[in-house]
Amino acid sequence: MKELVIISGKGGTGKTSLTAAFAALAENHVLCDADVDAADLHLLLKPNIKQRTDFIGGNKAIIKQNICNQCRTCIDLCRFEAISEAFEVDLLDCEGCGVCVALCPEKAIDFPQQKCGEWFISETRFGPMVHARLGIAEENSGKLVSVIRKQAKELGELGHHNLMITDGPPGIGCPVIASITGSTAVLIVVEPTLSSLHDMERVADLARHFTIPALVCINKYDLNPEIGASIEQEAGRRGLQVVGSIPFDSSFTRAMVAGKTIAEYEPKAEITRLIKNIWHNITTSDAFNKKRADYILPVLNN
Repeated sequence: MKELVIISGKGGTGKTSLTAAFAALAENHVLCDADVDAADLHLLLKPNIKQRTDFIGGNKAIIKQNICNQCRTCIDLCRFEAISEAFEVDLLDCEGCGVCVALCPEKAIDFPQQKCGEWFISETRFGPMVHARLGIAEENSGKLVSVIRKQAKELGELGHHNLMITDGPPGIGCPVIASITGSTAVLIVVEPTLSSLHDMERVADLARHFTIPALVCINKYDLNPEIGASIEQEAGRRGLQVVGSIPFDSSFTRAMVAGKTIAEYEPKAEITRLIKNIWHNITTSDAFNKKRADYILPVLNN
């Protein structure tokens, strides 16, 4: 089963709208929303939850008041100011570092694992979907991404699906690494701004580091054609195929408000034709169809 991960160097580039559009166009696929810190694919796909599972992640400190002698060691050590003068831990401020637990002279602090969120197996009008919701101020989003990608792959194999479409998180941090590792290819969605160009370079470097083939899509390219041209030049210099450029179109916003993908909202519009063409370019690209060894060896040699 192949996996395409849609990512971006920054948030708000339109990757979720494109992921939903691809979901409407693809066949025999399973969906995964790996942007667990700010999941929103469900807003467009309206999943019907079939299975709900707790995600147990990091630890939180809890002071045992019957043992604590109020020596203040924990307060002095905590760099996150999570412990009050009443020797109570604010679970939102606690980062789970464990320093207070290790150095408490009275061993008066418990360090249990916490429920950090939930993950779901659902049905959508475009097929099965695995997604999650991370709790407020919770950590281990990279671990949660790995959990739901694993579940989505198992679900896809069980249902004999041949494609997995993953809405990845923005940036280059741990959740992004967890979302692209082992995937067939990534699609980098970029806007025509200098900051987005810089972010594209960083996320392209990340994909190259993990020897993941990358493609580029320029969204709202007509807002600044000059920088759009610079993005194409940089992609060409890096050997990345630009699978398409999408003009600014308010239909995306209207479709979002209506709870539909652009392919459903404007099925015969020019914008939908462009996205269909982009999807065709992705699925027929060398990056998506080459054997992994054929891609890795040239990268390693360079």
